Amino acid sequence: MDIDVLVIGGGHAGIEASLSSARMGAKTLLVTILAEQIGASSCNPAIGGLAKGHLVKELDAIGGEMGLCTDTTGLQYRILNSSKGPAVRGSRAQIDMDRYRIYMRDTILNTPNLDVKQEMVTSLIIEDNIVKGVVTQLGNEYRAKKVIITAGTFLNGVMHIGKKQLSGGRAGEFASIELSKYLRDLGLEIGRLKTGTCARIDTKSIDFDVMEVQGGDENPIPFSFRTNRSEFNPTQLPCYITYTNETTHTIIEDNFANAPLFSGQIDGVGPRYCPSIEDKIYRFRERPRHQIFVEPQTIGNVECYINGMSTSLPTNVQRDMIHSVKGMENAKIVRYGYAIEYDYIQPTELYHTLECKKIKNLYFAGQINGTTGYEEAGVQGLMAGINATLSIRGEEPFILGREEAYIGVLIDDLVTKGTKEPYRMFTSRAEYRLLLREDNADIRLSKYGEKFGLLDSSYLEKFKIKRDNINEAIEYLKSNYATPTKEFIAKLKSIDEVKINDKTALIDVIGRGEYDREKLIKIVPEFDKYNNDVIEQILIDAKYSRYIEKQLVQVDKMKDMLKIKIPQDFDFKKVSGLSNEIVEKLETSTPPTLFGASQISGVTPASLEILHVYIKMAQKEQNS
Repeated sequence: MDIDVLVIGGGHAGIEASLSSARMGAKTLLVTILAEQIGASSCNPAIGGLAKGHLVKELDAIGGEMGLCTDTTGLQYRILNSSKGPAVRGSRAQIDMDRYRIYMRDTILNTPNLDVKQEMVTSLIIEDNIVKGVVTQLGNEYRAKKVIITAGTFLNGVMHIGKKQLSGGRAGEFASIELSKYLRDLGLEIGRLKTGTCARIDTKSIDFDVMEVQGGDENPIPFSFRTNRSEFNPTQLPCYITYTNETTHTIIEDNFANAPLFSGQIDGVGPRYCPSIEDKIYRFRERPRHQIFVEPQTIGNVECYINGMSTSLPTNVQRDMIHSVKGMENAKIVRYGYAIEYDYIQPTELYHTLECKKIKNLYFAGQINGTTGYEEAGVQGLMAGINATLSIRGEEPFILGREEAYIGVLIDDLVTKGTKEPYRMFTSRAEYRLLLREDNADIRLSKYGEKFGLLDSSYLEKFKIKRDNINEAIEYLKSNYATPTKEFIAKLKSIDEVKINDKTALIDVIGRGEYDREKLIKIVPEFDKYNNDVIEQILIDAKYSRYIEKQLVQVDKMKDMLKIKIPQDFDFKKVSGLSNEIVEKLETSTPPTLFGASQISGVTPASLEILHVYIKMAQKEQNS
């Protein structure tokens, strides 16, 4: 079999990696433990969330599949932080876990240039520190130009339920033990992390009447820019909210000794921002209750996911604590919650392309790189698949900057800083988040999807019309002015907007108010020709116009700063504010420019700013 790109693992990272490489024309093979589990959602039945929604929108804008699949299989759509500014809003959708998996599996099996093998990879074929293929548990060898490992939580995975320990990558599936040992023997830096999931409850045993109803948005917005928004009208199921109580907390506290998290049974570090229920009670005992979301898992709603009660407590304790919660007094547990420990690769072992520094042509993507979440995994898979294919072609790598995308922030954080805990994306991690909004992900990134052949011509045709209309409108608003005539002030008063006192650019008139389509067209009648998608973008761009200009100036300054040369005799020890670790790395690497310094793991943007100041001071002293 002639293989260009071989992908190990059929989770969210493996799907996007194999689809992107195959769609770019590379002969691709996906090797996965169970073919029917391609696209399985191991934990919660949802896609997106704060900052995670940004990642999905960006993935979609480049040509990934997660957004399209979500729009086909979604059960409820909500915009989180909807009362706040567009930069920190996040799209989230409940999904039908069964339909999501089937959609992704069928997409994989029907994609040209892409084959699937149900086998477990146990080792790699490496010659002169260059990966040449893989060996499976069946003894089969598959030679490939590039190998991408997207093993998720399967590397030496161990599940914990009370004192019970079960080997597995997730419930009911084998762990990848031999491959984990093989990677350790290669000398890669490998750590141990932990995550977990909650119990699943038989829906008919839940009393929803005593819970708070949480519905979806009245006018749901699709995840994918390729979904026709005017025709998007999904069936939406309600979620429900209930709470833990003092009885729940007492049950959990009385069983801390039986919790693997506290007994020393678990070594791996868990996700700080998604703690288990026992960890929440331990850390926040002063709180009288904790919120629980009861979420449907499928359109048939026969099982519910108890979001907020992730646990590894013994089964009898899980039953007692769930029964103590209002509305779940008679709940029947279909699947018990568990914690899972697994090996991960310290991502400082990787370049920004996600290629391994020690082994050429070997890439890592997804949870194996220390991240948590379907969304973080998916975007890494996309980037690894694209870069592996570009490398085969002999073309320049695809690396997104921190000012271009949350994807760029994610990968830069991982490969420069590394992680000792499951990494989760937040809007606060992005320095330029006003530029990196969900709503403009297509404007920012679809050019790359077009370049790599990942977006079809019909979508691109519509996208370019939208982009050109937005640019045309914003240019008009910037170059045309309103004057405070009686007629114009009366017009502003009629739409309940504040008057102007001086000659003002239209973009500032619009930006300072609370405009909608109707108001905008009263001020600029010519804009009636634009559809609602374009109008929405015009209003957002106008609102943030001046702030965006400032951030663009900051971006340009950063780009200019990174070009600055570091003198050959520069003494890093004299730079106050740099840690000893950073100084040691800079002295060892002796980067020629600040950009070179920025590529060293652990050297943060703040460190670069400090270096910049000291370099300028040294230059002044030299010239004086």
